[in-house]
Amino acid sequence: MTQDLRSVDARSNKFTLTDFLHDSRAVGILLLLCTTASLIITNLPGTGESYNHFWETEIPFLHSIHLPHSILHIINDALMALFFFQVGMEIKRESVVGELSSPSRMMLPTAAALFGVIFPAIIFLTATKGTIYQTGWAIPAATDIAFSLGILSLLGKAVPYSIKIFLTALAIIDDLCAILIIAFFYGSRPEFMWLLGVAACVALILLVIKYLRNPLSRILYLSLGVVMWYCMYQSGIHATFAGVILSALLPVNKIPVYEKALLFPVNFLVIPLFALANTSIFINAQAIANLLGELSIGIILGLLIGKPAGISLAIYLMTKMRIVKLKTKPDWMLYIGVGILAGIGFTMSIFVSMLAFDDKTLQDTAKLAVLAASALSMVIGYTWLKIVLNKKTGVNSTV
Repeated sequence: MTQDLRSVDARSNKFTLTDFLHDSRAVGILLLLCTTASLIITNLPGTGESYNHFWETEIPFLHSIHLPHSILHIINDALMALFFFQVGMEIKRESVVGELSSPSRMMLPTAAALFGVIFPAIIFLTATKGTIYQTGWAIPAATDIAFSLGILSLLGKAVPYSIKIFLTALAIIDDLCAILIIAFFYGSRPEFMWLLGVAACVALILLVIKYLRNPLSRILYLSLGVVMWYCMYQSGIHATFAGVILSALLPVNKIPVYEKALLFPVNFLVIPLFALANTSIFINAQAIANLLGELSIGIILGLLIGKPAGISLAIYLMTKMRIVKLKTKPDWMLYIGVGILAGIGFTMSIFVSMLAFDDKTLQDTAKLAVLAASALSMVIGYTWLKIVLNKKTGVNSTV
């Protein structure tokens, strides 16, 4: 990601397909298009019901061998493991050789990410106190990397490089927090024997990595990864966590090979399919009325207010107490703007919404609230930063 940011800043006017595929804006644009298309199709008379039911279509033989058996579950439980594998590689690379590779670099974004997870959860729990919605406390805790960095990149070279790095590191740590929350809070009771199977796969993968250096090692590594995913799926812990474990075991020098291989399928197939399948929401008078309920208010306030408040407070405390010493005085207006962009939850927040509630009406209400909060965070965050950056550069243009 760090390398991508430099390439965005340094690129020439020539813009190729390769540039587009590596541009953080591309995924965000595609997600917006897929979400918009899904919402429109769902709410078209005569097609909405069929489109919605399509994602629930079951494949009988998969059920008989205890695998995800509807199209929606295949996307969320199987294909999204590839997305988590990609995110896990990002986390490992940054923690070993990137912007999170030393305690001094890691401290500020880590504190900001933790406060940015805790504050939205507190706001959500306060707004939903005494209701059945409290299991959704982690919905407003996540930041969508693609969208937040995509919106930031729209502001061009005026954004200080340090701010881009801070948001990148913050979003990566935020994703790690979301992954751990999903693994430990949104699975069923773990099955010990299947967890032993996961442990056995981990041990075998480590042996393959250590002792095999030929093309067969890659085949064995991926095959054992699939077996580990199956054991994880049967264990009760969410199966996508297998992707994170698999990436953690991967040597950092091998990461570029897998990142290159996964770039297109994950960013331009898996994530768009996830958006299409999970944003099939019927928008009617009841759905709009639900946006004024405790569940929606908790999510919207958590993302829109909790994120920037938590992140800004973390930066204030870390610098005021001199735990972190910055080279220059913090530009609070810029950091607040970044905090607002961090309120773009989207992918992870929608994913948690699916896990937090069994009732489809609650799922749709939560997802619609996530979309509303993310849209507001995009518009407000972009506008805020545009005004701040214009003042810094002395430009008096309208937003």
